[in-house]
Amino acid sequence: MTIGIGLADRGLAGLRRQIGRGVRFGIGRFRSHGAAHFQRLYDANPDPWGFRTSIYEQEKYRQTIAALGDRTFERGFEVGCSIGIFTRLLAQRCQSLLAVDIVETPLISAREQCADLPQVQFKCMDITTAWPEGQFDLIVMSEVLYFLSPAAIAGVARRATSCLARDGLVVLVNWLGKGDDPLSGDDAARRFIAAASDLTVAAQDKQTRYRLDLLRLKDA
Repeated sequence: MTIGIGLADRGLAGLRRQIGRGVRFGIGRFRSHGAAHFQRLYDANPDPWGFRTSIYEQEKYRQTIAALGDRTFERGFEVGCSIGIFTRLLAQRCQSLLAVDIVETPLISAREQCADLPQVQFKCMDITTAWPEGQFDLIVMSEVLYFLSPAAIAGVARRATSCLARDGLVVLVNWLGKGDDPLSGDDAARRFIAAASDLTVAAQDKQTRYRLDLLRLKDA
């Protein structure tokens, strides 16, 4: 996996200035996808993105785990865990892991998928309106940010920064294809990084179909 240190994305300073001035987004096409959107997807297909069978997903999982190096984390937080396929892999690196999704339906399968892993806890949670208590030394947001509005991403970035342990990592993974979501994967990642002004990009891997950003506290 080719990982470059630092961030070369243009316009980052401009995005930070917009956020600092309190520029408001989140209207029109920038509205976040809510629980009803995802419930419709799961009602139509219990595995809407083919997590169990997709070669793309399996390769992305391997690369994400590899990006963590050989480290074991004390307390992890996975956002958008869905049916728990990646959760099971991530749990091998965490002494404790909280995995959340915005709707309850996929969590039924997720709990079955990880039934033999006592360190894993699942909760139904909308991270734009709620956030878990305590600190985490690993926060993973894989293919969730582009479902959110710019304003929601800014809020999530601030919450993630505030609960990150001093030696903690934030992992962002975003699909780079085109869809009918509020933002593209590139835009979502850039906006999170711009809003998380106390974090720095420690590593970045941009593949053909997705990008992976590894962030840490600047003063760590």
